[in-house]
Amino acid sequence: MALNKKRVALVLGVVLLVLTSIAASLYLFLNNKPESPKDRLADLPLGPEVCYGIVVDSLDMIEGKIGKNEFLGDILDEHNVPYVQIDKLSRKAKKTFDVRNLRVGKKYFVLLNRDSIPTAEYFIYDPSPFFYVVYDLRDTTNVIKEEREKEVKTRVASGVIETSLWNTMMDNDLSMELAANMEDVFGWVIDFHHVQKGDRFKVFFDEQYIEGEKVGVGRIHGGEFRHYNDVTQAFYYEPNEEKFVGYYDGDAESMKRAFLRAPVKYSRISSGYGMRWHPIKKRRKAHLGTDYAAPRGTPIIAVGDGTVSKASYTRGNGKYVKIRHNNRYSTQYLHMNGFAKGIRVGKKVKQGQTIGYVGSTGMATGPHVCFRFWKDGRQVNHRRLKFPPPEPMPERFKPDFGHLKDSISQILDGIAYPKTAADSTAADVSDATTSSAGSVLE
Repeated sequence: MALNKKRVALVLGVVLLVLTSIAASLYLFLNNKPESPKDRLADLPLGPEVCYGIVVDSLDMIEGKIGKNEFLGDILDEHNVPYVQIDKLSRKAKKTFDVRNLRVGKKYFVLLNRDSIPTAEYFIYDPSPFFYVVYDLRDTTNVIKEEREKEVKTRVASGVIETSLWNTMMDNDLSMELAANMEDVFGWVIDFHHVQKGDRFKVFFDEQYIEGEKVGVGRIHGGEFRHYNDVTQAFYYEPNEEKFVGYYDGDAESMKRAFLRAPVKYSRISSGYGMRWHPIKKRRKAHLGTDYAAPRGTPIIAVGDGTVSKASYTRGNGKYVKIRHNNRYSTQYLHMNGFAKGIRVGKKVKQGQTIGYVGSTGMATGPHVCFRFWKDGRQVNHRRLKFPPPEPMPERFKPDFGHLKDSISQILDGIAYPKTAADSTAADVSDATTSSAGSVLE
């Protein structure tokens, strides 16, 4: 019996030894397996930290915003940059991004070395999602303006007007920039100050993104506006002759006219052309113009090409500009807060150019522009005039335009209108199909 117990103990000892040996071998195998490339990469040190294209590992960064009455020299002087170098940088920057163009409230960064007296090696001005400027303060003293890479997405949208195009855009989480671009496209033939409830639109356009964030609206490729049961379509066409580049309707007639419908955007008509009760003179009086109410400082634009014939001040008109467009037509813009830079008698201006800013100078009760229009020496109601389109599209371009129009029309036809004006707050905004967009953008 005792012998049997010794044999059992021996067997158990051998089994235990074998199991221990197997466990040890397995442990060594698992802990000595070949490294994968991923394991080796994980063990490597991280690369240098780069910001604005600059290796910043050995630099300290200070962030700030341009203060009121603060100049680049003030900022750099605080960070031990000698005046001689500041002056050299300022002169060198003029061709790339003049330091005088730094604006209050815009973001900047200063990169400092870690010497006993820390000195700025770089000044970076970052005022916009679209670009930034690097001022290199080292021995090279260089200035570089870097454009950020933009991603463009084609988009579609539709809506039904409840009160105005601009309110509908806001209700649908669309941008005022898109509204402004639509007005630029259709504004020659549609009076956006007199749209009615139930009018509707479709639009096929580009949106711009930088680092995944929406930063702006690009070109409108095509659109449709239904107003008073009339349907107006517009298609952007870019042939190889610059003077014919622009928007055309379905019949290949240019959307552009000699004059815009209004001298300000995002405004409302506060007083029309004709007899009215004068708010200051307290009597009925002929009002030979159209008043567009808008916030003080809103840009006032020339409605057509021409030459400034007057840029002056009178007690009644306040600050005003008058433009002679040709032998038949002139326009006048009253009650300005101020003139745009360079606007003076004899200055040639282009359609859409800013000539001044909305104010209430002269006999005015609030900020607006009184817009007056002369035809053959008589003041007339410009909103009742119809102007012919410019030079027609040459026949040689029409087949190519027809192909483009068909491609864009297919996209517009696929955009659904909201069923009612009440639904306009949920107007569709989605990516245009890749195949359709490709045919248009090629």
